[in-house]
Amino acid sequence: MAQKTTTATAVEEKKKEGFWSTKITGVSLPLYLIMVLVLIIAMALGKLPTNMIGPIAVLVIFGNLFHFIGTKIPIVKSYLGGGSVFAIFASAAIATFGILPEYVVKSTENFVSNMGFLDFYIAALITGSILGMNRNLLMKASVRFIPVALISMVFSFFAVGLVGMLIGNGFANSVLYISLPAMAGGVGAGAVPLSTIYANVLGTDASSIISRLIPATAMTNVLAIIGAALVARAGQSMPKFNGNGKLMEKGDLGDGKPRTVKPSIPQLGVGLMVSLTFFILGQIGNYFVPKVHAYAFMIIIVVICKIANLLPEYYEDAAIMFNNLIVKNLTAAVLAGIGIALLNLNVLASALTWQFVVLCLTSVIAISVVSGFVGRLFGLYPIESTITAGLCNNSMGGTGNVAVLSAANRMELIAFAQMGNRLGGAIVLIISGFLMQLLS
Repeated sequence: MAQKTTTATAVEEKKKEGFWSTKITGVSLPLYLIMVLVLIIAMALGKLPTNMIGPIAVLVIFGNLFHFIGTKIPIVKSYLGGGSVFAIFASAAIATFGILPEYVVKSTENFVSNMGFLDFYIAALITGSILGMNRNLLMKASVRFIPVALISMVFSFFAVGLVGMLIGNGFANSVLYISLPAMAGGVGAGAVPLSTIYANVLGTDASSIISRLIPATAMTNVLAIIGAALVARAGQSMPKFNGNGKLMEKGDLGDGKPRTVKPSIPQLGVGLMVSLTFFILGQIGNYFVPKVHAYAFMIIIVVICKIANLLPEYYEDAAIMFNNLIVKNLTAAVLAGIGIALLNLNVLASALTWQFVVLCLTSVIAISVVSGFVGRLFGLYPIESTITAGLCNNSMGGTGNVAVLSAANRMELIAFAQMGNRLGGAIVLIISGFLMQLLS
């Protein structure tokens, strides 16, 4: 009896330790709940500032909380995009259903949409992610992997458009609101800038656009994860087409090791200036050629600097470091901002039709089949090519790539998945403005 009591006590102590040791973005759970309570009291009293302080507090505190919750819900974390998707939809729900006071919603919308919060995040993300790519890997992969990824994307684009015509959804509507957001590289680096580009061409508000883009991004992400598991399983019975984590049948595309930088506080400031300078260069390019969005110019300029090795390593490291800081600390806040300021749940609900599901399936199946077949022609293992050049290009960026590769048990291919995502997503953003003008 005494032994049973001791065991029960130990279990209770372990549970208590688990509660106290649990952390949300580095803050212990009890202290984090106090922060949430303070924020709720301030909102209820009408004392939350409506300048940038109030919205930042709302986005950071609620965003990280929702993201944490999303990583703990079994089905959500495995198949529905995890914390990223949950943070978006939970934030949209508290705004849509009046849980957040109206003045808080309006000030947050103003901060996200009119004060450049998303531009700030995207500037850091684009600059750091491209400059952080392995230059030798990028140049070698351009011969084999990149053509496979791009051919697959083009085929998927037209497949979605043609199927859309057949089922009455229309070519333009299908490619603009399903195919392109599916291949844009996620939410922060894909659907958000894509909505801004569309809104700029149409002369409307981005909130009415992104509610139509996120469903495709989320749905194709789910289908890509499931597809990766099925493809990997099928590959076990086809050793001739299965590289077991090795992409090329012959030769080498480099080690694919991620660029690591040692944190430096002064260098973070340099990274800020580098990122903002590239963003402003994009704005200048847009001034001379208004039909090409500033994001597209920014991407082109950063890629040229990377390939031509124009920036000294110190400045590349600074941009990577600043990108890591922003992505680590503000991604959940950006996702919450998207939910509160840009996602209309009523528009979202109207998008979930049988035609929508069919077109998402078409996108994933088309890009998978073509990437496997074309990859074989280019000397890649079809299974690995299908997963990296195909399914990862229908996932939600970095988190989506991790989920897809985890499902396929091929995490060693993350460098190629990221490269396909970033380059493919960049190309989508570059051509999206032209396509919107042509097809709208």
